[in-house]
Amino acid sequence: MLDETGFLQKGRHSAGVARQDSGTAGTVDNGQIGVLLGYASVRGHVLLDRELYLPQEWADDRERCQQAGIPAARRFATKPQLAQQMLAGACSAGVPATWVTGDRVSGNDRRLRLWLEAQPRAYVLAVSGQESVWLGWRQRQVNTILAALPAADWTRLSAGDGTKGPRWYAWHWRPLAEPREPDWRRGLLVRRSVSDPADLTADLVFAPQRTTLEELVRVAGTRWPIESGFEAAKGEVGVDHDEVRSGTGWSRQITLAMWAYALLTVLRAGALAVEA
Repeated sequence: MLDETGFLQKGRHSAGVARQDSGTAGTVDNGQIGVLLGYASVRGHVLLDRELYLPQEWADDRERCQQAGIPAARRFATKPQLAQQMLAGACSAGVPATWVTGDRVSGNDRRLRLWLEAQPRAYVLAVSGQESVWLGWRQRQVNTILAALPAADWTRLSAGDGTKGPRWYAWHWRPLAEPREPDWRRGLLVRRSVSDPADLTADLVFAPQRTTLEELVRVAGTRWPIESGFEAAKGEVGVDHDEVRSGTGWSRQITLAMWAYALLTVLRAGALAVEA
């Protein structure tokens, strides 16, 4: 699972710090952005990898980078490019992942989607309404497709358990242009709120032809445990409690926190297995 998290910071000397969009703050604020790769299974979730996002203003200022302990070889890379680097590393290491999920930052990046399809690697990626997709022989904005969906032909399914029980939504599958791979398909997985039918969100899907709607909904629901895992890691192992300024220090601190959180996940899984 791909996601970003913010590390709020004061001043301008910490590596990669800038005024930027932070999900942690819910607005544009001063801080660092970490691009994180998580892994979810029925036994729990962990953080596998991390990269510090380096804004363009930092990448262009080599003296500033040197003072902050950022390697000279480091150049500007978008968040999806950092995500692709981490995914490639995980695949090379033999991580047994069947699906890739991610937020809109990843889903809106066509180059990342095409790279995953070339593997081929199945994905369920959130996408904004402004993103364009191929429907038949034409490109259409996702918002336009959502506005034309039928009132019927929706299936109510749970995307997994939340803090208050099953997360029930209505779901609709909209086929998109077929990929080159004959055994695969593309589509738009649309989620509608049960209490507010006007509340629609969409995921872009690349999956084997035989994949059921129930399986796609299950995969889409795995994003929430990882997101809650980020918050748990902050509270339990202090993944964001660093007081370092250098890029090397940031990487070391968050890596240590990731290892600690992985240990807790393994211990929890073992305890649950004994109880079962």
